[in-house]
Amino acid sequence: MQLYDNPASPFCRKVQVVLRETGQFDEVETVFAIGHPLATEQMPVAQNPLGKIPCLTRDDGPAIYDSRVICRFLDARANTGLYPQARLWEILTLEATADGIMDAAVLMVYEGRSRPEGIRYAAWVDAQWDKVARALDAVGSRWMGHLAGPLNMGQIAVACALGYLDFRHGDRDWRKGRDGLAAWYETFSTRKTMAETTPKA
Repeated sequence: MQLYDNPASPFCRKVQVVLRETGQFDEVETVFAIGHPLATEQMPVAQNPLGKIPCLTRDDGPAIYDSRVICRFLDARANTGLYPQARLWEILTLEATADGIMDAAVLMVYEGRSRPEGIRYAAWVDAQWDKVARALDAVGSRWMGHLAGPLNMGQIAVACALGYLDFRHGDRDWRKGRDGLAAWYETFSTRKTMAETTPKA
């Protein structure tokens, strides 16, 4: 299998963590990809018509994407239980919440990189951060119990989202007023799989 990947992407990081946690890292070749909606020349548009990463090609079927699909596939392939049936809908919702944080945070970066300076919209960027802040507050008030206990996909997704906030938006200080979530992340981020996938520019 081949994984189209960029080490700066939080969505790709999710997949890289799952590959390591499920013992499948050596079974996948990582192919570097880079771009954004206005520059797709080095993105896997032949494999994924949306031109987005991560994208996983397989010998026994078409390429699969996005990160949620790939992570679910890898978990099922290794039968590692990252999506426990007893809490399936909660774990999927927590993963979706983390992915929404990533989406908003990435769009903030795109606004600065893709738009000419004269047409950047600060209020729109702030609105994306409002989504991030609301989602973080929801994790802190509703989901902390799901961040405890045996490893699950919700934990991985939230940790990758928080890591991306540190990487690209550290000046906004997501930890302020969220001591419980910050303490959880401080511990979770010491996992070997997290250390090995620290985002790089």
